[in-house]
Amino acid sequence: MIDLFDQFLLFVVSLVANLLSALAGGGAGLLQLPALLFLGLPFAVALATHKVASVFLGLGATARHLKSGTFDWRFSLFILAFGLPGVVLGANVILKVDDQWAQVALGVLTFGLGFYSWRQPDLGLKAVIQQRSRQDWLVGGLVLFFIGALNGSLTSGTGLFVTLWLVRWFGLDYQTAVAYTLILVGIFWNGTGAVTLGLLAQIQWDWLPALILGSLIGGYLGAHLSIIKGNQLVKKSFEWMTMLVGIALVIKAV
Repeated sequence: MIDLFDQFLLFVVSLVANLLSALAGGGAGLLQLPALLFLGLPFAVALATHKVASVFLGLGATARHLKSGTFDWRFSLFILAFGLPGVVLGANVILKVDDQWAQVALGVLTFGLGFYSWRQPDLGLKAVIQQRSRQDWLVGGLVLFFIGALNGSLTSGTGLFVTLWLVRWFGLDYQTAVAYTLILVGIFWNGTGAVTLGLLAQIQWDWLPALILGSLIGGYLGAHLSIIKGNQLVKKSFEWMTMLVGIALVIKAV
């Protein structure tokens, strides 16, 4: 049974991690998962517990984003249709393999996302309407399937992948892309991953109240900041978060 001090520590870590994640469009696992491991949970249990808590990041952010904008539900269903099967596949694979080298590769790639965005000063500051062929939509969907598999199998940064892919391939601005990521990845992708991992591994239920409260409040506050401050802050937050997540993944793996 976790004591009150550790519950408070979990709440603070969850609040900070999810606020930054809601602002940048992913990366809550950068702080939250290591905290669970540091407090003594085995990796599989920590991962499943983190996935459950991360669903509430999406709920907190959704409560704010739905007040301020409209969503294309057909586009949302497209993201879910390609992403969710990947999540299930990844969650079934992760508990059977050594993910050290995968985390190194993911860390390098994640850092590269932030560096790429930083080198493109105008990327994602304004939405760009793009006419896509069926082949383009298929390519976009297959990449979302691959990111979904990473989301189900690894812990940090995959929401950031979705955010940049929505900006780069589909022409969304950063603020809109982050909103899609937090709602669809935060609730549905992570929810699917949580259910799958919960069936395969144990969830530390008595740790969840503090994590859930921090996720809800942090998600709402981060979404609020992204809305009132606009694309420039969201873009900078995305770039810093991706580079920090990338470095952290490599350090953790080696």
